[in-house]
Amino acid sequence: MESTLPLLAGRKSAGALVDCRQVMLLFSVAVILLQTGSGCCDLPFYNGFYYDHVMNDNGHGNGEIHFNGIKLVVETPGDPVYTHRGASVTLSCHYHYDPQLDKPRKIRIKWSKLREDSTKDQDVLVAVGLKHRSFGDFRGRTQLQRDSPGEASLVIHDLRLNDHGKYRCEVIDGLEDESGIVDLELRGVVFPYQPHHGRYMLNFHEAQRTCEGQDAVVASFEQLLKSWEEGLDWCNAGWLADGTVQYPITLSREPCGGRSLAPGLRSYGERHKSLHRFDVFCFSSYLKGKVYYLSQPQKFTLEEAKQACQDDKAEIAKVGQLYSAWRFYKLDRCDAGWLADGSVRYPIVSPRPKCGPPEPGVRSFGFPRHGKFGAYCYKMN
Repeated sequence: MESTLPLLAGRKSAGALVDCRQVMLLFSVAVILLQTGSGCCDLPFYNGFYYDHVMNDNGHGNGEIHFNGIKLVVETPGDPVYTHRGASVTLSCHYHYDPQLDKPRKIRIKWSKLREDSTKDQDVLVAVGLKHRSFGDFRGRTQLQRDSPGEASLVIHDLRLNDHGKYRCEVIDGLEDESGIVDLELRGVVFPYQPHHGRYMLNFHEAQRTCEGQDAVVASFEQLLKSWEEGLDWCNAGWLADGTVQYPITLSREPCGGRSLAPGLRSYGERHKSLHRFDVFCFSSYLKGKVYYLSQPQKFTLEEAKQACQDDKAEIAKVGQLYSAWRFYKLDRCDAGWLADGSVRYPIVSPRPKCGPPEPGVRSFGFPRHGKFGAYCYKMN
């Protein structure tokens, strides 16, 4: 019995050695396959979305393009493009080769939108030859404009509030990839918003839903900055689209950062989007309808105001709609009226006695629990 033990042990050692060699052999094969890349598996090239094959492969290599001193150049406008909600806009993008090529090349175009919080870009449109595909909320609203050689401009129809921002035009020739940025800005109005249950009650996600409920979106830093340059002064901090919390001050004072600080945007920096709570700055733009004041001698409760607007084939107006009507359509009424969120407000373009402060603006009576007022209604064109 004792003489068989070394033999068994030797067999086990030999078996382990064979297994080890097999594992090493398999590992070496795997490394070789990985180094050869798409040559054996025909893996698609990935550049934010998958391609069926590597572009411009002439069958004599792995599809990589060697430009030999030829440079792909993409040109986009340096100044922002300004428009408004509901309009159509063309974001210009052109490309060329330096030096110029004798024959056209097969290229792919990708448009994407940069997110405010610098996370992954949002896909907008991909085009290969005459075919293109749009993504998400851009489906049915975008197309590629190629009116001249080297043009790859993006056309967006029926612009929405959240379409504002920076867009990337990317031209892909094989593994050569160049891009340019176009800044799309909407003409609009920024307004501070505080819900009925009080000051500093909204986390970031609630702030987004709140602005959407008022026919608006959370304002960007650039939009708030422009509003401050136009005179917006507000001493309550509010969320912006990039996740920071800021507020605009045109007249320095003690309760608003102190007299020693110069006028400008006061910033709390980036805050936790779920835990921290503030007010919010909302942004709205041109309307697709009309805001008007509706009244009767007895005035309305909130529910009566909603019903009265419906009876007039309209709906009770939202805060963003009233601000837009005041800013762009010069709505001027010294009559307080209900809005959809339960607040009572009125718009003043030309300040006058008994109509509030000496500056133009939308006056607010807050969220009264009792009382009767007029109503501001909104009717689509």
